[in-house]
Amino acid sequence: MIQKPNIILVGMPGAGKSTLGVLLAKKTARSFIDTDLIIQEREHRTLQAIMDQEGYLSLRRIEERVLLSLDCRGHVIASGGSAVYSSKAMTHLKQSGKVIFLDVPYPEIRKRVKDYKSRGIAKCPGQSFNQLFDERHSLYCRYADGLISCRSMTMERVLRLLIQVSEEMEGRVH
Repeated sequence: MIQKPNIILVGMPGAGKSTLGVLLAKKTARSFIDTDLIIQEREHRTLQAIMDQEGYLSLRRIEERVLLSLDCRGHVIASGGSAVYSSKAMTHLKQSGKVIFLDVPYPEIRKRVKDYKSRGIAKCPGQSFNQLFDERHSLYCRYADGLISCRSMTMERVLRLLIQVSEEMEGRVH
């Protein structure tokens, strides 16, 4: 039996990777992996606690290890927002499927992310959320096999587009 490729969701915190990932997994008969949850489970602490205790670079190293340890097919993977800082991890993920960038405009992300300072977002000390957004946007574009511009779209519409991507990957285009 041929295994389905993975669908790897990337984007800013608040883009909907985890929420849409669960829904997409249900609709496409795939398993779901949230890499932030794997990190917290393996480390026995929250992402914010890792950063508070060891710094943002430590969180990025841990994230890279977790991503490189993934060996699966047929999954929807919601990556952490900082996954794109590791070219090694992104290359590894791309070998098992397609990377889809959920591109949500900055004003919308800012509305969604209320707890910026305590959410466990791996960023340089003193870096503003807007600076982080600008820095990451080009990285998401660099690694994306596909981009969904989520501007003014409902979650249902984005989910339909993700299902379409899934069907195209499997050669089941209607």
